[in-house]
Amino acid sequence: MAETTVASASVDALRKRFRKLREKEFPWTAETTYLNNASIGPIPERTRSRLDAFTARRTAPYLLPDSDLQQILRDARAAAARLIHADVSEIGLATNTSWGLTLAARALPIRKGDVVLLPNKEFPANVYPWLLLRDKGVEVEFAPNTAEGWPNEEYLLERLEDPRVRVLAISFVQFSNGYRADLKRLSEACREHHVFLVVDAIQGLGQCPFDIRETPVDILASGGQKWLLSPWGSGFVYVRRGLLEVIEPLVCGWMAFEDTDDFTTLTDYNPNFHSDGRRFEMITLPFQDFFGMTESVTMLMELGVENIAVFTRLLKEPLLRLADEGRFDITSPTDPNSESAIVCVVPRNLTAALQRLNEANVVCSMREGAIRLSPHCYNTVEEMERVAGILAAD
Repeated sequence: MAETTVASASVDALRKRFRKLREKEFPWTAETTYLNNASIGPIPERTRSRLDAFTARRTAPYLLPDSDLQQILRDARAAAARLIHADVSEIGLATNTSWGLTLAARALPIRKGDVVLLPNKEFPANVYPWLLLRDKGVEVEFAPNTAEGWPNEEYLLERLEDPRVRVLAISFVQFSNGYRADLKRLSEACREHHVFLVVDAIQGLGQCPFDIRETPVDILASGGQKWLLSPWGSGFVYVRRGLLEVIEPLVCGWMAFEDTDDFTTLTDYNPNFHSDGRRFEMITLPFQDFFGMTESVTMLMELGVENIAVFTRLLKEPLLRLADEGRFDITSPTDPNSESAIVCVVPRNLTAALQRLNEANVVCSMREGAIRLSPHCYNTVEEMERVAGILAAD
């Protein structure tokens, strides 16, 4: 990822651009070093101001006619589609990642004796929906990881040759170490062996470029509250166009059916689902959250996710230098083919390092025995240099 084209902008120009963004959209960063986007992303000022304006209208509901509310949902679907280069018909809005993953587990044609394959140590949202299929006689197989604790893609590719394997469910980016899956390679193998590919994308979208046209998947799910810098309760599920004709919702919202957008004929019940991703939506959706998501995703696309990817990889360099000096260990991949913005550090004294970070107003998380740092476009190299020094103080 560090070698990604910078879209005709130099690294220095990127730094200036993102510093200006930081001052305008994230002014509170002058006092706090926030490195926790893998948990919760902040809301940009432009999004907050739009949400405030929306809430002011919401206090008097007559200021929000049905046509405006439906346009909010259309705009959010369009923003999600642009983000991953999908057709808007393939997008259904969802309030979290789990909704899309549960849809995959319950709606895909998986039968008794079939195998669902997952890397070991996946985030629970991409595990529990599949485990519930065991009651139907479906086998859930956890593939062993590499010695580093990352998904073993060679093993996964080998297992895809087994005709009993019907689903590969994997995270775009692993929450615990930042490993970025080679989805293109896995996608090609899944197509070859007629295996459904289901992706938990929440830790990747917004910091890693993704193009569904180049990397076909069957179902992709993501919430908006992390790297997309969007409100809680926003997210989406992508369902490949060909699958829309195969799978149906196991639970349905009343606007999942044709003609239900005409509120003057609501009792003219039409039994046919929409032919697009709306069939998977549970109305009433939180309009305000999707209003905010559209604004935040638009900002990210204006910046360019490719540029964000380059910049956030540069932010890791102070940490990499001290790790090379043996001051602490890094458990995240550093290979451009599998790295992401997430970098996990194991200092010599984990407890003491966490205390020092807290005292220095550095916000981060501890995951699976490491300190997880997850910078975004508003962070600075100077911040990362300071954090690296704190971690190496033992």
